Amino acid sequence: MLFSIVIPYKQRLRNVRAVFASLAEQTLAADRFEVVVGALEYCEEYVAACREFAGRLNIVSVLSDAAWNVSHARNLAMRQASGQVTVILDADMALPAGLLERLYLDHFARGQNVCVLGQAVGYSGKESVEEVTALPYSHYREVLARIEREGAEPDVRWGVRPLPLPWALVWSGLVALPTATVRSHDLAFDEGFQGWGAEDQEWGWRIHASGTPIVLGERVYGLHLPHPRDAPANFACFRANRRYFLAKWPCLEVEVYRAYDFAEANRRFDDIRREVVEMGVDLCCLRGSVGGRDVLLVGATAADGAVFDGGVPSDTLPLVGFALPYPDGDVGECRVMAPILRLGAASRETVLKEAERVAARVVAPVGS
Repeated sequence: MLFSIVIPYKQRLRNVRAVFASLAEQTLAADRFEVVVGALEYCEEYVAACREFAGRLNIVSVLSDAAWNVSHARNLAMRQASGQVTVILDADMALPAGLLERLYLDHFARGQNVCVLGQAVGYSGKESVEEVTALPYSHYREVLARIEREGAEPDVRWGVRPLPLPWALVWSGLVALPTATVRSHDLAFDEGFQGWGAEDQEWGWRIHASGTPIVLGERVYGLHLPHPRDAPANFACFRANRRYFLAKWPCLEVEVYRAYDFAEANRRFDDIRREVVEMGVDLCCLRGSVGGRDVLLVGATAADGAVFDGGVPSDTLPLVGFALPYPDGDVGECRVMAPILRLGAASRETVLKEAERVAARVVAPVGS
């Protein structure tokens, strides 16, 4: 079996049925791939939808009554994967008929160890969607056929250059990598993420750290199907999840990702890294009690820890200060240390804005 298509699912019956239909029409023989669904509900209508495709698709469903967590849903399904390649696919992503065959021939036919990102045609997570007009699958079939004839308009990630942080472009709507790589590097999704966003970039960070190249699949794309979406609520989750990501992996790459959007983080990273290296000192952020007050030092060195009560900070982070894993207003006082003045103007501004976000009071060096 070449592929295991892993789909997380809950209460998207109309869309998942369309996804099943697109998989049933693949040019790749049906016995060369399986569909493994992590369903966080038991629903007779969902079971009936699976039954509709009996004989055309090999569908394996793992059902749980756990609260919705997309990472948990994916992990339930990924544990059952038996194909050579695991494809993470959203329940809202329909595939053109030739996609699986092309994906295999372009990227995996010679046993390559690579993580392939697919485009999400028609996707935009920035706007809320309250109601969705029900359309028959025949409509989406025609759209998919047109995409196959004319190609897909590149999504926003395809224009990002340079690309020093390729993991920041990992969106789990359509991603493929060898199942052996998933198993050997324990590449399950982190279930500590809550709600929407960032769990896929953190997964991409670990894929990148494993030495697996992350590439843009130029001929790999799916059609994103519309569904209700509360964009402000999603982005509130996204901000909290990115702080969780930074707390888990505190380093320059992740704090730059946390400070900017994925495109700007990639564009700025090499310059920021050069600025930091040229400073010639190892900077960190230190937090603790100073005279009984909650104080954070940004752009500090280890020697600055002597200022804290008892001479020891309670929290030490190997970060410059572009981004911090603290909620808004969580810190009593933030002191921006003199080394920050040696950064470029744009970098200084980013550090100062982040200090203002996390602290009730900011003490900045003269001249900043």
